[in-house]
Amino acid sequence: MTAEPPQPPPPPTQSPPFTDRAPTSTRRSAGAAALVGAGVMAAVDEIVFHQVLAWHHFYDRGTPDAALLSDGLLHAAELVAVVAGFFLLLDQRRRGALAVRAAWSGFFLGAGAFQLFDALVDHKLLRVHQVRYGVDLLPYDVAWTGSAVVLLAVGALLWARQRATTNGPA
Repeated sequence: MTAEPPQPPPPPTQSPPFTDRAPTSTRRSAGAAALVGAGVMAAVDEIVFHQVLAWHHFYDRGTPDAALLSDGLLHAAELVAVVAGFFLLLDQRRRGALAVRAAWSGFFLGAGAFQLFDALVDHKLLRVHQVRYGVDLLPYDVAWTGSAVVLLAVGALLWARQRATTNGPA
């Protein structure tokens, strides 16, 4: 009776890194980056137009204290959006599921969406503030809305390019 030679131990079971580039990963990358884009655009608005130029506050229809409080709440919201978006992007990257082109598209779409919302809803519909006071608003409104359209167009172009690269020509 001969003894069988010892068998080597089985290789350790490791799950492969998550590399699925499914549409959900693309959408998640774009969504997380859109959160960052909206937060960054809100920060630019709040820092440049609220603080540096002092053209307006987030809510100008009340007392100076209410205006200052509204700027603080906007600042807190933009920070939450940027930090949450970055954590979501880092999680996508850690799992190997970050679609970089989709993320850039999402960043510009988020920034443009914030700018368009601010131009149409905050400035015109709700009238919580205007871009600037004591001047003809038309050039400012055109520039504000135009910048939103440019950001959205860049995001849409990047989205179309990443889809063409991912899916191949149709």
